[in-house]
Formats: sequence, structure tokens, C-alpha cells
Amino acid sequence: MVHDPHQSDVLVIGSGAAGLTAALNLAERFRVTVLAKGGLDEGSTAWAQGGIAAVLEPGDTFESHIEDTMVAGAGLNDRATVELVVENAPAAIARLVELGVPFNMDGPEGNRALHLTREGGHSARRIVHVDDATGWAVQEALIRAARANPNITLVPDMVAIDLATGRNELRYSGAGRVWGVYAVNRATGRVELFTANATVLATGGAGRTYLFSTAPKGATGDGIAMAWRAGCRISNMEMMQFHPTCLYNLDVKNFLITEAVRGEGGRLINPQTGKRFMSYYDAERMELAPRDVVARAIDAEIKRDGLDYVHLDISHMPPEFVKGHFPNIYDKLIGLGIDMTTGPIPVVPAQHYTCGGIVVDLDGRTDLPGLYAAGECTESGLHGANRLASNSLLECFVFGEAAARHIAANWDDLPPPPPIRPWDESRVTDSDEEVVIKQNWTEIRRFMWNYVGIVRTTKRLERAAHRIKMLNEEVADYYGHFRVTPDLIELRNLLQSAELIVRSALNRHESRGLHYTLDYPETAPEARDTVLVP
Repeated sequence: MVHDPHQSDVLVIGSGAAGLTAALNLAERFRVTVLAKGGLDEGSTAWAQGGIAAVLEPGDTFESHIEDTMVAGAGLNDRATVELVVENAPAAIARLVELGVPFNMDGPEGNRALHLTREGGHSARRIVHVDDATGWAVQEALIRAARANPNITLVPDMVAIDLATGRNELRYSGAGRVWGVYAVNRATGRVELFTANATVLATGGAGRTYLFSTAPKGATGDGIAMAWRAGCRISNMEMMQFHPTCLYNLDVKNFLITEAVRGEGGRLINPQTGKRFMSYYDAERMELAPRDVVARAIDAEIKRDGLDYVHLDISHMPPEFVKGHFPNIYDKLIGLGIDMTTGPIPVVPAQHYTCGGIVVDLDGRTDLPGLYAAGECTESGLHGANRLASNSLLECFVFGEAAARHIAANWDDLPPPPPIRPWDESRVTDSDEEVVIKQNWTEIRRFMWNYVGIVRTTKRLERAAHRIKMLNEEVADYYGHFRVTPDLIELRNLLQSAELIVRSALNRHESRGLHYTLDYPETAPEARDTVLVP
């Protein structure tokens, strides 16, 4: 029996690893609707090249993985969260194997084990992977399982606008409970209301607030912005991770050169001097230093010598080894005229991961009753001031499952939705000024890159805040007068995300992890979260 997706037991917003994990765990008992902003596989999960970190190697320990995570996070992590995620990692991998994810294997026939690679910041080999396209394989397996489940209805091309809260009830009770979401249907342009007893936000990060980003185009901070407007606390948004090695190519935007290239021997070289330069910044760990250290080192080389990029070189390794480990990257680069087996790859840092977000507890609960969140849109306490490589997909599985478990265990406390007001379009018209959206979008991404990038100053942050204030008035006026479109929704959320990032950065008077400011270069003795309260 097909259920009406507009009225379900649980509504999941986002069809990546976190959202589909929650849906599959809930579908044993409940009717679940999953909304995707575009196609079902267009989120960040499918883009994840590296892999998933888990303690699987003899001699490796949970304690070691926990310690590596805490070190990378510069002490800002919540230890209980780190323990929960690390200790649940092997079971999460086992479930993915059951779902048919074809992880790379190693060893002789009859005694094969998962092939483990190593990435920056890890003290052991603990990354399971599917070549260099792990996320794509995981996404395909999750979608396949969700499509096969009669209790899950997948609805693509639905762009969420705002959460439906107590304020939208026809008999307003003053409660801040969340009852679902208003979303615009890309095909019809109409706004539809989706209601449920419980709602799970799994909307990904806010990477597209930056000019250079490895995030897919839909990563505009929608869930973070919606949760903030509805009344949730947001934490540590200044902790924006920049991936050190994004391909520098004017025609191909945001193609990532995975961390594992450095893990398997890739060297960073200044193309002007021809010298390997990481020894000047972190002589002990070199190219395997955490991402923030490597990104700042590349940024410093580029700025000092006026370069457009630096070189990442793994051509000293045997060609068969390189092609075998990085088949997708090799093929992509060959298509662009770059042979990584014989010469270097031009790379630049790019925004890569949003470490801050919606405050959640160990059950994935937000501040609002009925609203849960999981994955990159959250600040669970796992990543702290910098995410350790390959911990991100892991967080999606553990927290997607945790949210599902809490919803199921507390179902009797999640009442069915009351009558909710439909979306009101009586006072708006169609826009005649789409150019305003494009102009503002470009402006935000440019000043965020220049003023709120890898290295910050108070003056630059204040400049960004000033621009945001002016744009807020413009966008609010536009939003109030014209019918919503996917582009307008994204612009509004992009601007809200940018404001949260800048406010958080101005509040942190120290340099820690990913937040590096020339005005406060020292790290404070005590690690404290930046928490913004609506």
C-alpha cells in the first residue's frame, strides 16, 4: 500500500548517508517519507572519495582512534560523543557490507579481509574504501535498500523552505514543537506541506557559502538556517574545514584529490622553487599532518610567492600502484591532460566540510521537541575544531541510527500533527528580477572566501558582517514580495549560514583548529564551544 508522502509517521529531510540510515532503521515499524532537494544521489555522500574510519586492524584500538579524533579536533570535541561514534564504527561497517557495499578486499582467497588505507591524522591504517569513490558506492547501496522498502517513500526535487512549528498550528498553542516542513516542488513551483510525528534533518553542510568548495551545489546550509529560524541553538560555525588539495582547473570546479594520495606517498611541492615545503610547517608529520595545518601551509606558500596553486606529486610511485589505488582520479585527470603517474597535480585548498551546526545530543535530538538532526548539518561534539579524515560518513551512520532508535523508543511521546496552516501566497507575485539573486549569491561567496577564509582577522570579519547586514535587508525585502523559487530559498539560507559563520568567528578570541586569526594567534587554555542562541 502506497502511503501519502505528505502525511507520514517520520519525515526525513535529506537523502544522503545520515537521512537514509535513519529511514532504513525506522521503516521496520513506521511509514517514512524522505525528501531530496534534487536527485536522490545529489548530496555530499556520493562525493566522498576517501572512505570510512573504523578500528579493524590487529593492534589498533578504540582508544587510539578516540585520541586521534581528539587531537585533530584540538580538544573541542565532546569525549562521550567521540567514544559513541568510534565504538559503533565496526558494527556500522558490518551493516554496510550486508547492504552490499563492495569494499576493497586484501589477502589470499579464502582468507580475505577489508583493505585498509591510512589518511592524515590517523595513527594506524583504519580507512575502509571502495577504490577512491567510497561515497558513491555507499549512496547506491542505501538508495537501493530504501527503494526496496515498502514503508519508505522517496520524494526527489523538493526544496525545503522552513520547518512547520507550533506557530503554524491553526489553534496556536505556543509550543515550539516541529510538525514537518514546507517545501517547494521543483516541477510545479507550488509549495507543499509535509507533516509527521517526528522530523529528522539530514541536509548536509554549508560549503557553498564559499567561492571554492568541494561541496555539491546544493550545500547551502538549508537545515542549519531552518533550524536556527525555528529556534535551535547553533554551535561552532566558525570551524569550516578547508580541504588542502582540490584540483586547480578553471574548467572543472570542485574536483577533490583525496587525502589518501598523500597517505600513499604524495608530496607537496612549491612549483616556483621545486622544493617540498611541508618540512617548514610540520617536520614530523609532513604531508600527513591534519588538514588545517596542511591547508594553512599551502595558503602561506601561495600568498608568499603569488602562486595560483601548488603541486601534489605521487609520480615517484610505480604507475600500476597509482592507477590501482586511484582509478577514478587517474581517469578524470587523464581526460584533462594531466598524467599523475608521470607528473604533478596542480592543487589549491577549498572549503570542504562544515564542522559546526545544529546542537544535538547523543540521541540526535535538537532543542525543539519532535526535531532530530544527523550528519554534517549538526554539531554533535564529534569533530570539535577540525574533522579527522573519514570520520564524517561514520558520524552519519551512527547518528542516523541513534535518532531512529530514540524515535522508536519514545514513540508514545511523539503526538500526531494537529491541523497546520497551508502556505500563504496571497500577497506575493512572480519575480521580475532574478538577476538580484545571482548577483547576491556571487557576492556572498566572494567576500566569504576573501574575508572569512583559511586565515582571518577581526577587521576582515567585521567587513563581512557589514556586507551581510546590508544583504539581509535586500534579501528579506525580496523574500517578502516575491513567490519563492529554489534559487531564492538557497540564497536566503546561504546568507543566514554566512551570518552564523561570521558571528561565531567574531566570538572566538583565540586560534584553535580550523579557526585561525592573526589578531588572536594563541590557543586559549580552556576549549569552549561557540554557542549562538536564537
